[in-house]
Amino acid sequence: MTSTINRPKHDWRVFAAAALREPSQMGTFFPTGEASSAALAQVVPGSGDPVVVELGPGTGAVSDVISRRLGGRGRHVAVEIDPTLVAHLRTAKPDLEVLLGDAADLGKLLADAGVGAVDAVVSALPWTLFPAALQTQVVRQIAGVLSPGGAFSTIAYLSGVMMPRGQRFRRQLRHAFDEVVVTSTVWRNLPPALTYVCRRPVVR
Repeated sequence: MTSTINRPKHDWRVFAAAALREPSQMGTFFPTGEASSAALAQVVPGSGDPVVVELGPGTGAVSDVISRRLGGRGRHVAVEIDPTLVAHLRTAKPDLEVLLGDAADLGKLLADAGVGAVDAVVSALPWTLFPAALQTQVVRQIAGVLSPGGAFSTIAYLSGVMMPRGQRFRRQLRHAFDEVVVTSTVWRNLPPALTYVCRRPVVR
């Protein structure tokens, strides 16, 4: 059994290998840091039995923070497109419900898994690597599965925020949600990143 001391180093190797294998799906060679993970997980309700969906969990850095916040409550479902990372997560985090699939098909993936309305969606997807049509499709899927009072949080690397695709993504969020809050930059994250926190999905 891998010790908790060695697991983070092992996770990084698995993550880096995935980034080398499919750089357009990962966006970085480093798992999300603790401070950014905490910012992302703030949309997870602190009471009740919420349904939380995580997109692009990688090796599970954000998953761990979400799990701690849930404390055994509700349902935590992760959607990952890389089969190797899915296998890693299912072994390393047996309590996490992991679905193999594309976030562009989120509604169907969740329906097939018996997931109804979602209380929170947390994402570490590399939005600035996505073409406009894919950005639009995934954002619409997220807005479509959230309950009216649900919330969505996602990381945005500072290096891409002012790029055309980064600006386009922010416009997509403001079109799909009534409220979009931008957090302060977490400089300790590699690379530095901010978080978008979006509430009250709208249909237009």
